[in-house]
Amino acid sequence: MILPNFRLPGSQRFAAILLSGLLSFPLLQAEETFVPAPLGPDDPVRGWMILSDSVEDGLEVIRRAEAYDINHLQISHHVIHDLAHVRDSRRLKIAKIFTEAAHEAGIQEVVLWDRVLHHLRYYPDEFRTGPNGRLNFDDPAFWEWFKDDYREKLDLVPDIQGLILTFIETGARAENQHSEVWLTNQEKLAAVVNAVAEVVVEERGLNLYARTFAYTDAEYENITGAIEKFEDDRIRLMMKETPHDFFLTHPNDFFAGRIARPTLMEFDTAGEFNGQSIIANTWPQYILDRWSDFLERDHIIGYVARTDRYGDTRIVGRSAEINLWALKRYFEDRSVTADDIYREFITQRFGEEAYADLRPAFEKAFDIITASLYTLGTNTADHSQLDYDPYPSSYARHVSGKWINPPVVHVGHGVDKTFHYWKEVINHIAPRWAKAGGAHLNEIPQVIEAGWLEPGEKMNETYLGYILTQKDEGVRLAREALAHIQNARPHLDEADARMLTETFERTLLTAKLHRATAAAYYGFRIYARGEDFRSEKVLTELRKGLQDIDTIADQIEAYPHPGPVGEYSWVRDTRRARYYTRWIREGTWPAQTRGQETGLHGIQFTGE
Repeated sequence: MILPNFRLPGSQRFAAILLSGLLSFPLLQAEETFVPAPLGPDDPVRGWMILSDSVEDGLEVIRRAEAYDINHLQISHHVIHDLAHVRDSRRLKIAKIFTEAAHEAGIQEVVLWDRVLHHLRYYPDEFRTGPNGRLNFDDPAFWEWFKDDYREKLDLVPDIQGLILTFIETGARAENQHSEVWLTNQEKLAAVVNAVAEVVVEERGLNLYARTFAYTDAEYENITGAIEKFEDDRIRLMMKETPHDFFLTHPNDFFAGRIARPTLMEFDTAGEFNGQSIIANTWPQYILDRWSDFLERDHIIGYVARTDRYGDTRIVGRSAEINLWALKRYFEDRSVTADDIYREFITQRFGEEAYADLRPAFEKAFDIITASLYTLGTNTADHSQLDYDPYPSSYARHVSGKWINPPVVHVGHGVDKTFHYWKEVINHIAPRWAKAGGAHLNEIPQVIEAGWLEPGEKMNETYLGYILTQKDEGVRLAREALAHIQNARPHLDEADARMLTETFERTLLTAKLHRATAAAYYGFRIYARGEDFRSEKVLTELRKGLQDIDTIADQIEAYPHPGPVGEYSWVRDTRRARYYTRWIREGTWPAQTRGQETGLHGIQFTGE
């Protein structure tokens, strides 16, 4: 298996010329002339997704597509997130550049993202006659306007072959609109999708992929019930690899492949919550573990992989590209193992002589991230950013135990202990305000009903020990991985050596900062409980954490290679850590968070 042209040229000037309109396509000469068309019902889907509006990075991704046999490209988020974005001239121009480049590169199907409904203000007042200004779904004129609006938007992008339609978590939720005919959430959701399909599928002959995910079991009931009411058998599904968001500790999505519609699996190979390729995100075994399960299910027609998380965070050309290779290779050959993926990717991308050291470095990434950006089996980073507090989702919405029955996790990383996600992990790591109330708790009714969350501060010395053992393991593994990268340097060309060294140096600094911040943050919460909790171990770790934050934050801020910037800006991690040190030393921790008492205000640590 050969990966041609792995080393990629980059040119900001080239992108600028494209945007200015001074250079026209074809960008790449296809060997054979072909007519772009929607993929047929028997065509396997091998897809990539571009979220970023960086033309230079998007074109680099498209250039690599041929080596991966990509036949489906999604243009989303910062380019076209709602189909209404085609009316934005800047977004439309980028979408057309990507579409034309993709077709010239031989990608058969290009699709845009859409979310329906848009915000209520998008729709004319004459249709917002329901209670509280909601849309009146019983007005036939609304549906005629709605379909005409889709026709007008699609007219602006005549070269695409379909849409990805998110019909939940949208601006104006269909479930909240008025109808005396459609009385259930499922009926309202289906009505919207059916109206879109009438234009997209029936009139235009394009593919429509209804994209699903949910926050709660009740939302999944709405979704599956709505899908049963889809009228056109040609409507396809797209489902995430995990039940809600892309966490390494979540189980596989339950419904994918078990609903009798062609289903495309959405993989986050770019690490939205796991470092966004700014730090090490190389885990083919993880990819194969998920992919092998889905490919045993019925109705799975292929995959689409996210290739970036905004800005210049594309994984193509970086170490995390190995995740894309794992998806491709296993889809075409189910006998492929992680050993094969490491061997093929590393030797063909970086050379045979580098393999012996690059493989163990890459293999450590999964445990480094799950020991550093995760705490005792659940993610405690806000879209990869260090934010233990006041980010509430880490203690409800994003808890992996939400989707596991029974909700238990075995934590390795030197801890080697099985925990109940709620009674043990969240009860101790969640700050008191996060358990006291708030909208985030509405998403875990089963937990509240079971009484698994106890009010008040529960962090103690024992759990501080578990957490720091885990964070220490992350630091140890990151240090070992960087040593392997340094050993491989003589066998790498200058650009690759620099890219890998910088990636794994940032990874080590990230692991160190999380270790220091965990000691300071969790240690201070124990300290704030009073004299009876201020053991020598707690005081020592709190003191060390504060001092280490100062040192490591200085190192990060002075580091000359901060890496790509997308949703996650690596250097900004120091801001939250420095907030904590200031609040702890000055006794200025906020008195309330989200309307709940923190129990930390006015408590000052002066024992350094």
